[in-house]
Formats: sequence, C-alpha cells, structure tokens
Amino acid sequence: MTSDRRPDPDQLLEAITGEFKRQAGGRLRIFFGACAGVGKTYAMLQAAHRQQESGVHVCVGVVETHDRAPISRLLDGLPQLPARGLPHQSPSPQEFDLDGALALHPDLVLIDELAHANAPGSRHGRRWQDVEELLRAGISVYTTLNVQQLESLNDVVGDITGIRVREVVPDQCFDAAHDVVLVDLSPEDLLHRLEDGEIYPPAAAQQARNHFFRKGNLVSLRELALRRLADRVSVDVRAYRNHHAIDGVWPTDERLLVCVRADVAHEKLIREGSRLAQRLRADWMVVHVDESRRSRHPLEREALLRLAKLAESLGAEFLSIPGEHVADALLECVRTRNATRLVLGHREARWRSPWRKSLARVIAEANPEVGLILLQPSPPSAIPRKRISRPSVGAKALLLSLLACGLTTFVAALLLRVFDLSNVVMLFLLTVVLVALRWGKAAGALAALVSVASFDFFFVPPILSFHVSDTQYIFTFVLMLVVALVTGQLAARLRSEATLATAGERRATALARVARDLSAAMTTEQIVAVCTDTIAPMFASRGALMLPDLDGRIPNDAAFDAGVAQWVYEHVQPAGHGKSTLASADAEYLPLKAPLRTRGVLALRAEGQASAAEPDDRRLLDACCALIALALERIHFVDVARDTLVRMEGERLRHTLLAAVSHDLKTPLTAIRGMAETLETMEGLSRDERDLLARSIHQQADALHRLVVNLLDLARMQSDGVRLNLEWHAVSEIVGSALASLGTTLGDRRVHVDLPADLPLVELDANPFERVLVNLLDNAAKYTPAEATIWIRAMAMGDTMYLCIDDDGPGLPSGSQPEALFEPFTRGVKESSITGVGLGLALCRSIVAAHGGTIEAMPLMPRGARFEIRLPIGKQPEVESEMLP
Repeated sequence: MTSDRRPDPDQLLEAITGEFKRQAGGRLRIFFGACAGVGKTYAMLQAAHRQQESGVHVCVGVVETHDRAPISRLLDGLPQLPARGLPHQSPSPQEFDLDGALALHPDLVLIDELAHANAPGSRHGRRWQDVEELLRAGISVYTTLNVQQLESLNDVVGDITGIRVREVVPDQCFDAAHDVVLVDLSPEDLLHRLEDGEIYPPAAAQQARNHFFRKGNLVSLRELALRRLADRVSVDVRAYRNHHAIDGVWPTDERLLVCVRADVAHEKLIREGSRLAQRLRADWMVVHVDESRRSRHPLEREALLRLAKLAESLGAEFLSIPGEHVADALLECVRTRNATRLVLGHREARWRSPWRKSLARVIAEANPEVGLILLQPSPPSAIPRKRISRPSVGAKALLLSLLACGLTTFVAALLLRVFDLSNVVMLFLLTVVLVALRWGKAAGALAALVSVASFDFFFVPPILSFHVSDTQYIFTFVLMLVVALVTGQLAARLRSEATLATAGERRATALARVARDLSAAMTTEQIVAVCTDTIAPMFASRGALMLPDLDGRIPNDAAFDAGVAQWVYEHVQPAGHGKSTLASADAEYLPLKAPLRTRGVLALRAEGQASAAEPDDRRLLDACCALIALALERIHFVDVARDTLVRMEGERLRHTLLAAVSHDLKTPLTAIRGMAETLETMEGLSRDERDLLARSIHQQADALHRLVVNLLDLARMQSDGVRLNLEWHAVSEIVGSALASLGTTLGDRRVHVDLPADLPLVELDANPFERVLVNLLDNAAKYTPAEATIWIRAMAMGDTMYLCIDDDGPGLPSGSQPEALFEPFTRGVKESSITGVGLGLALCRSIVAAHGGTIEAMPLMPRGARFEIRLPIGKQPEVESEMLP
C-alpha cells in the first residue's frame, strides 16, 4: 500500500548519495556460497561468457582451476591477464596483476577468491583491496566468496566446524556489492561431488570428509549463507520503501514490536514478547512512547529504567520515542522498522467513552497489514494512573491563566471605546495562545472557556448577563470557543515540541563538547579531567575514572569502592546503584569497553536526583563511556607507538654505531698488533726503525684513544648533559694546549696561529673546549693533503669572540648541507678510506652549545674550508695590579 506521504529528506539524500557513489565506479557482483565446491567459480565463468557474447570486454584476472577440467574448459575463449611473478608461500602460485588490469582497463574483470591474501611485496595486503581499487577506476568485477570468509561470521563458523579461517573479507565490502548471487547446492549433492573427486583430489577428499565436510557442518553453513543473504535483501527492501515513501508493511521477514508504558506491570509484555520472538525466530524491539517530556514521577522513571534493562538483557533493542499521540508514533515506528507484528497491553476498562476508540482499534484501522497481539499485562503498579498518562497541571498555572483572562477583560473594556467588538475578540484569542504557550494545554483550555464567558458577560448585550439577545452571538461564541481551543492546543503542542528540540540540542551539544575535549586529550590525566570536570556534572554526579594497573588491578580510591570497580572491569558489566548487580553500592560503575579490550571503569555518584534516569540521558551516558574508552585506547596505542619508535631508533643507533665503530676500532688495533709483532720478531732493526715503529704505535693508540673518548663523552652529554667547570682563560693557552696534545697528528702541515695580543679572556671549561680544537684540527688533518696549510685565527667583535680554523684543502663535500656535518655518525664522504665514525664534529657542537656559543662550517674561495666558533665574551674579571706584567 502506498500513500502520498513525502519521503524523509535526510533519508532520501542519504540514499541518493549512496546510489551516486555506487554508480560512480564499477559494479561488483559476488558469487556467494556456503563452502568450496558448490559451483561459484563455474557460475561466475558462465556469467562471464554471457557478458562477452553481449559485447562486454571481459578479462580473466585470476581464476583458480584446482585441476578441474570443467573450469579449465570454461576459461577457453576468455582473454586472461598474465599472472604476476611474485614468490608466495601459499599453495596457489598465481597472483593477480593489479597494475596490468588497470593499464588494460577492460569492462569486466574476473577475480576468484575475494578473501585471498596477497603475496609479500604487493600493493595491498588483501585481494578485496585490489577489487576496491578496480571499482574506483570504473572497472566492474565478478568474484567469489564463501560464507566462512565473512568477518562477522568467522567466529561462528569456527565454533561450528572447529576450523578458523584467517583470510576474511569485511562485511562492508559484501554489503557494498551491487549484486550478490547465491550459488546453492544441497549437502547430499555436495558430498557426492566430493566423493567423485570434483572438489579435491581423492587423497585430500577423505580428510576433508572427516573434518570440514561433515553433513552437520554443511547444513549449518548453508543456513548461515541463506540468512546472511536474507539480511542483505531485507536492507535493500527497507531502502526501497524509504526511497519511495511506502507506508505499508511488507512482510518479507518477521519483526516484532512490543509497546510498553512506564510501569513495571509491563515487564510481562517484554517477557512474552521475548518468547514469541524466539518461536518466530524474529528480530524484536521494545518501544515506549513518551507523550510528554515533563518531569516524571520518580516511580515512573525507575520503572522505565527497569523495562529498558530487562529488554536489553533479553536481546531486544529498547527505544523511547517522543509523540503527542501513541497511535501515530507507533504507526511511524512500525513503518520505519518494517515490523510485521505489534504486541500491545490490553486490559478491559470499566467504562469507556462510546466515541473514544481503543489504541488497538486505531492501529488496526490505520494499518491493517500489521498483526496485532493483545496481551494482558500484570496488575498495575502503585504509580498513580493520572501521573502516568499525563502530568498534573499545577494550581498556580490555573490561577495565573484566570488572572490573565481577568487582565484581558479589563484591557478590552478600555479598548472598547476605540475599537469594534470584533477586534476585542482578537485580544481574547491572543490571550488564549499566550497562556497555552506559557502553561500548557490545560491552562489554555481553561483560558478559552473563561475568555468566551467573559466576552459574553461583559461585552455582549445585555451586559452583565449571560443572556444573549441576538442568536447570532451564539454562533460567535461557539466559533470563538473552537478557535480558542484549537489555537491554544496548537500553541501548547508547539511549546512541547520546542521543549523536546531544546532537550535534544542540549544532549547533542553536550556530546559534541565531550567528543571535542576527548579528541584533544593527549594524556591520560587530561582524559581524567574531562571525566570529572565535564561528563560527571552533565549527569549531576561526582565522577572518577578508575584505571587498572599493569597487573589488571583497580587501585584503591578514597571516594569509590575499588572492589565493585574490579568486578565491573573483569566482567565488563555495569554494577552498583540502580543495577541488578551489587545494587547496595552508593555509586554507579560502568565499564569502558574499547574495540580491543576494557580500558577501565567510570564511577558516578549522583548528587541528589540523578539526571541520567531518562532513557535519552542513559544513551548519552553510554555514548560518553564509548568515547572515553576510545580515547583511552588511542592514548594507549600512541604510547605503544612512541615506545616502539624509541626502541627502533635505539636499535638503529646501535647498529649504526657497531657498523661505524667496528672498522675504526679494528684498523688501529690491527696496525698496533702488526707493528708490535714486527718489533718482537724482527731482529737487527736499527734504532731509527724501532723509533719509527714506536711512533706509529703511539699514533694509532692516540687515534684509538680519541675515538673511545669521543664515544664516551658524546654518550655522557646526551644522557646527563654537559657539566662545565667554568673559569677565565686566554684563548692562546687553549690553542697551545690543543696543538701540543696533537703531537705528530698534523704531520708536515703548516700551522699559522694569528691571535691578537689584546684578545679578552673567555669564561670556559678548558678540558672540554680543548677537545673541540683537537677534533677540529684532527678533522682538518684527515681531509687535507700532507703539504696543506692550517690557519688558527681569533678576533673579538662587540660581545662575541670569533675563533676560526681554516685550511686550503679540498673544502666541504659538494652537494652536502654544512649543518648535516654536525649530526652524529655523519661524515663528509660516506665511502672513504679515511678513518672516523662521524662523532668528532657532533661532540664539538654539543660542547660549544653548552658554553652558550655556536659553531658553523662554510666553504672558502677558491678552495678550502672554515669552521667558525662564536662564543660570548661576557664581563671581564677584575685583575689585581701586582698580577699585571
């Protein structure tokens, strides 16, 4: 049955957007079966031949024949894409060539085994990801899939068959397919095929028969495949009905809707609905229509929470939907959920108005396709009936409405001298609308009656009497009363809807604020602050975030019970106040369950009357708990990633250090050992020859000593920092000491020292800074020829001392960044016979930076290099006169 109801704009936009995305790329058709051997590949190849005959450019991407002749024969006549040559440890050596298919760009590609795991080195880890890229490129795909390869059913199939399948496909990929073709075969026929060798070779067939291909397994897998396909078809039916605004119920499958009131007596309806849903094997949900969102009776609020917990414990979805009229709200829910049966509580009333229809009759007349089931609920609870059906109207509101009518009468009497009687009527109508907006329906109805009576008594002749001289005024009174009542009720409804919209906006704003704060949190402490400062006050509660330690134990908390929190954490079930478990606790404890594991417990202690007693507030609290759990899991994995990066970096540095140091340690040690053996074994060596060997041993030992000292110093400075013993020194002393410590390292190179006599003193630590000059001079000696010249210059400009070491060697390596030379394990020429591991300049930068200075490398023209150190001079010390020369 169809109606002229317009489609919901949001649902229509979502449907159009989804359809546009589906049509923008290629089309995906999945040949779906219960298990291997039902004929999926065979059906796919037959369909491909039909497409090719109709002029479609078909190409076989990858098809597993498993040495089956019928499959091989069907492949004849279909162009095949060459397999990609990558080694793979699976039994099948064929790998789909994604780049080849994209380059060829056929209309249709056949890809067998959608859940297949690609070989290492492939662009994507799974074959279904290759299919998604083909679809985005506008290429249609035919593929095959078994029910046990669906991710959502993987555990279920594993429990049935005892075999876990590791290659799975996300359900989103299955649901996004344009077409799903069920390839079905009875278990008996499938077992005959297995015995005839049409699925596996005879040796493997017997083993498969004893394990996976047992008849019970095949029947269960067949049922799972049929049910999964039925779920997909049900979604398609619902989307079609929403798109075409179809009101009627299409009984494609059983869906049960149980309607309850906020009364514990309706628990019987929920239990009966659960048993009925089990017998019908139907999905079911429990619906409560909230006719007014004003404050509820405390017992009513408690009853509603009990009903919600009972429904959820029995596997139903609990909905609390707003609605002015129960019948209209239920009919809309039946339509949107495509429910086929509706369970209502029915109790014969002692007296019923003859013109008032029962709820069941109204629904039956409006939608006869729905099967109505009337059940007798338990005797009503102690909640006053009038408090359940509609909130009581306060006496204050009624008195204020009477006062407003009296004030309007007074103003109308003053205005009657200026305006006609018809205009005065409008003033009374305005009063009714304002009263209904401010104090609700009952006050508006009272104002309408009093306004008509006042108009008759004070303004219609004869005045001060309810007697009417002109019968036309009777029609005026009736019309005025009807208009006042209708406008008043409409105004009251507008006020109610505005209240509902305000409450919904409040919850949405609160959830958005929580999501924003939690997404910005970078530490666990910040998440704790969001819970205690933002989430807990939203529910008029005092809160705490109780997180387990490394052993999974909840630490003691002075304000909350750690024992209850530990039970909630271990069992992943809420407990505490208002719950069925550990209800004697004075606080509510909620598990924070993330996708991978439970991350902690949120504890809330209500301060006064908890605002989370409403169903919508409960859903808001559940959403907040989910957001907290996700934020904690995100922080956890950020910490894990950071620790992993630190370990990886440490491992990389260790390997780099070993690779760099091993050669530079081995070279001098080998030289020392060789020269020592020469001194020991060679007799008749002259004194000069012995002196030469001794000097060489000394040079190699010095090089080894500098390498070890640089390593130790750099490691100490990076871990503990540089501790300086600052004293005032002359630059000439430091330069002289550095040149003396180098000994014969500089060889025959000419060293020119240009230090003005009036250089100011510099406050520094002599030993580390001498190491800087030694490393720079040693670096110059390594990378310059033997006849090169080295200049050591210094000058003071303002409050900065400039100390430069220049050479006329080949200069800095071409194409390199001078700043990169000061990084650890960085050398100017990576592949070079010159000894060194790239630590000297890094050590120089650390020491100079510790003195508050900078060091920079720059090329000289036409050749050569300069290393320039800039140090702060500072205020010079006072020197006593007798110490001056």
